Amino acid sequence: MNGLASVLFSSGATLAQASPGGQPNLLATLLPLLLIVVVMYFLMIRPQQKRQKQHQALVNALKTGDEVVTTGGLYGTVAGVDDRKNVIYLKISQEVKVKIERGSVARVVTDMPEPIK
Repeated sequence: MNGLASVLFSSGATLAQASPGGQPNLLATLLPLLLIVVVMYFLMIRPQQKRQKQHQALVNALKTGDEVVTTGGLYGTVAGVDDRKNVIYLKISQEVKVKIERGSVARVVTDMPEPIK
């Protein structure tokens, strides 16, 4: 990114020097900065917002019986959903259920690992 920035700034300086009267053109001065902001938006901000919307849709679609993995790496089956408290009850073994925050679900899985006997 540093090489791109130097090329953009040097081209902006060249355009500013070419303007008549010795005063730099405001558009030529701000153009490299605007280009950097636009590139950063499309390369970083927009994809992150897209992933965040996908995760929110996944969390909102959770229902009892879904097999999930939490962000901490815990595998389990959704045993209940409490929308008021924004929590999920996750069954991780025969008698063990834990209460987790709804947003801590990383993904829904189709293949659950075999339990250790």
